[in-house]
Amino acid sequence: MANSEDRDGSTPAPSHAALARKYRPKLFSELIGQDAMVQTLRNAFASGRIAQAYMLTGVRGVGKTTTARLIARALNYVPPGGGDGGPTLDMGEEGIHCRAILESRHLDVVEMDAASHTGIDDVRDLIDSAHYKPNTARYKVYIIDEVHMLSKQAFNGLLKTLEEPPEHVKFIFATTEVRKVPVTVLSRCQRFDLKRIEVEPLAAHLASVASQEGAEADPAALMLIARAAEGSVRDALSILDRAIAFGSGKVAGDEVRGLLGLADRGRIFDLLETVLAGDAGAALGKLAALTGDGAEPAQVITDLADAVHSVTLAKAADASDPAASEAERLNAADLASRLSMPVLARAWQMLLKGHDEVRSSPRPHAAADMVLVRLAYAVDLPTPGDLARLRNGGDAAGEERKPGTAPAKKAPRQPAHASAPEAPPAAKSPEAPAADAGVALADPQSFEDVVALAGEKRDLKLKNALTEQVRLVRFRPGHLELNPLDQAPKELGQDLMRKLKAWTGRVWIVALSGEEGAVPLGAQRREREAKEIEAIRDHPQVKQVLDQFPGARIAAVRPAGQDDAPSDNGDMTDDEFEEDGTNP
Repeated sequence: MANSEDRDGSTPAPSHAALARKYRPKLFSELIGQDAMVQTLRNAFASGRIAQAYMLTGVRGVGKTTTARLIARALNYVPPGGGDGGPTLDMGEEGIHCRAILESRHLDVVEMDAASHTGIDDVRDLIDSAHYKPNTARYKVYIIDEVHMLSKQAFNGLLKTLEEPPEHVKFIFATTEVRKVPVTVLSRCQRFDLKRIEVEPLAAHLASVASQEGAEADPAALMLIARAAEGSVRDALSILDRAIAFGSGKVAGDEVRGLLGLADRGRIFDLLETVLAGDAGAALGKLAALTGDGAEPAQVITDLADAVHSVTLAKAADASDPAASEAERLNAADLASRLSMPVLARAWQMLLKGHDEVRSSPRPHAAADMVLVRLAYAVDLPTPGDLARLRNGGDAAGEERKPGTAPAKKAPRQPAHASAPEAPPAAKSPEAPAADAGVALADPQSFEDVVALAGEKRDLKLKNALTEQVRLVRFRPGHLELNPLDQAPKELGQDLMRKLKAWTGRVWIVALSGEEGAVPLGAQRREREAKEIEAIRDHPQVKQVLDQFPGARIAAVRPAGQDDAPSDNGDMTDDEFEEDGTNP
């Protein structure tokens, strides 16, 4: 007979339960980040609209299997005192079947791993057993995890039973690869997409778990864990479990960084600033120091990409990473004020490509060195905007500036000969005068000037859109606020910003507003012309002409001496009359 005590008479210590299992939700109220799904299920159960099959999708660790067991428990809930109130999500007390279902040992709740039961024979056995009534519970529930692993024949064999199952049978499927599930199966299920858990609620959940475990946790360290988990509660609890063991009950930021192989964020921003300043030698030295302190080269490249993302958010939307510290936010804001958006976008693309190279390289450190060298030397290359200005005959750089930094604002550029020393006659190009003439750019001072500029550039489509399809809300030089009509092109704002920048040599902000704004210019012009026509109609000579030509009408009014050339919009000239479609 086995003895429960060790040979020295002591009782063995109980085995440690992983936090991901120990704190698995037992009620729907304990699920975090899935409020929409819980509300939908609650309303469906309350109204009796219970589906015959559910499809739970989402990334790893967001609670698919846990939710499946909770649904099975809700379907078969019977209060501890007995009775049959029907399926419900309000399970205040542990019911008769709850413990067995949560521990995955209930006879009427069958869990099947599709990764190891992929064939038609496994599905055939499931279908045969589905015809029998449940032993003790209200429903016989089949939970199939990783259902996308079933074979094509297994899916086909399941279709008929899935569409018209016996009244006592419910199916709950879980998968991380919903695209691999045939649409014929998806159409027979009520689908719920479980969301990734956001950083803040996940960190709050980790703080609660750490408190229950009697561990001291630094909020910044918990934010790091939540960010590293990428929305997975299971991954976050696993990392927290390691961090508690690593710190002997204390979870600190520096220890978590070392545990995860993360580099210090301050040093990462320092490295980013160095490499985008074009100093390849100093950047390589800082990378060597980071890897010497234990950071993985691929992780350093990932951290650099995250830093570029943070700087871009600060520049484009004045936003910040919720997991970032105050020092990181200040670093991001400082770099955002000094780096241009084209440089940041190019750095992001190069770091993404470089990350794949580092991960697949047999020498990751050397590959990371090459990524930084390429990035440092690329900051001297012209941006696409600079190339466009070169092609149009302008100055590519526009001014002297440090590599990778945003050019400072200054007065409009003068012709090249105004500041540069005169070149010898033989070095001058025949095209130089034309280029100099093109530097004198327009500077619209009103919305009418913008419309006129579009006409001068022969962009009649844009001119017509500005005249007929928008209302002016506000105007100041460099800033336009428009209210587009229904027929206005969706890309009108971006198109107008791009063309005004090319035509004027400065950045224009074009905002689309919900305010009504002024009447479109075309409608204003037609109203003004109608008033002029009404006023001229009472002139004695005009009345005499109209009497002589019955059916004639006044098309337009123009000042005397104006040329009779047709107008840009194809209308008749101002003093033309037309009678029955022909000119007199």
